[in-house]
Amino acid sequence: MINNKNEFYLKAFGKHLRKLREDRLLSQENLANDSDIPINQIGRIERGEINTTVNTIYSISKALRIEPKELFDFKFKG
Repeated sequence: MINNKNEFYLKAFGKHLRKLREDRLLSQENLANDSDIPINQIGRIERGEINTTVNTIYSISKALRIEPKELFDFKFKG
């Protein structure tokens, strides 16, 4: 089980990922295909249900055509 601080951070990360994806007019399916990550995993990351890996972050960032650090460029209130 995830502690509350991590849960807030994971949800903030997921919300930011969703915004980045939607800003690029990509569906979850498009991002999943472009990053070679299962669509259900993209959904779970965006909902803040799982703590993803560095490899997954790298794959998502390449699919979004951004640097991995941009995935962490969000305000966290927790």
